[in-house]
Amino acid sequence: MSGSYLARLTDDLEAISSHYAQRHGIHRDSSRFLLKVHEELGELTQAYLMRTGQARDKGHTPAELDQAFRSELADVLCQLLLLARHHDVDLQAEINHKWMPHHPAREPSQP
Repeated sequence: MSGSYLARLTDDLEAISSHYAQRHGIHRDSSRFLLKVHEELGELTQAYLMRTGQARDKGHTPAELDQAFRSELADVLCQLLLLARHHDVDLQAEINHKWMPHHPAREPSQP
């Protein structure tokens, strides 16, 4: 991932996460990274349910609900990037390996 936007973003996220953990005395291990993904996914689910009227809105406006949904999407992505970094997984390479071969422009045309 070195040099890519994703790598630079992950470097920034690591600096933020590491600083936060040091400031609050949090030990970051494999469990912590995975649990944070789960925590943020739960918050995303709650934001989605509130935004779509499947849970009470707790007095939030539609604009606030939309903003919460967008923010939680970002949190999930950031925590996934940190989890991958912790386990030395090059997500860009994995995406290229698993997803990109199925891009319509790369698949042979059907008769």
